[in-house]
Amino acid sequence: MKLGIVGLPNVGKSTLFNAITNAGVPADNYAFCTIDPNVGVVSVPDERLDWLSQLHKPKKTTPAVIEFVDIAGLVKGASKGEGLGNKFLSNIRTTDAIVHVVRCFEDSNINHVEGSTDPLRDIDIINLELVMSDIEMVERRIDKAQKAMKGGDKKFAHEVEVFTELLEHLNKGKLARTFDVSDEDRALIATSDLLTLKKTIYVANMSE
Repeated sequence: MKLGIVGLPNVGKSTLFNAITNAGVPADNYAFCTIDPNVGVVSVPDERLDWLSQLHKPKKTTPAVIEFVDIAGLVKGASKGEGLGNKFLSNIRTTDAIVHVVRCFEDSNINHVEGSTDPLRDIDIINLELVMSDIEMVERRIDKAQKAMKGGDKKFAHEVEVFTELLEHLNKGKLARTFDVSDEDRALIATSDLLTLKKTIYVANMSE
């Protein structure tokens, strides 16, 4: 499994990454301290695997692992390329799920790109950028399916219908994973690799 750690600049993404992976990457007080994603792999503790290994004594025991990717901070306009946004969004697209770090502490010594601490606002900023990126993906998917229909392939008619309804949902600022569809249509949507379709864990970075 590959998890992408995302959030606004200076919210503690690299600090969380270091705490999980012991990687020791820079976590400085300025925006875009991280540009290229940092990657760390962590073994998953499993007492059952330990027990089986002791019982059967294999030559090698390989635990399950989770790959964490520390992705640079997103800012308003990332979906339009602001702050190297296109690069960062493409890094998120390769992950299986998202770990969204949210700043919930006050500290005048640590800059906040929005000038104040407001966790709900910050969540909305990131989600909106992900939604805007997904809108572009869905529009391209619809265009491609419509061209296939004009070429005589009628099997894409349902795909156009589903993605058009999804586009309306996204245009309201809603996440793809909240779109209510059948399991069959959800499987169809999953082939588009949308950012807001990914499962998300929210991590509140609190003061001590």
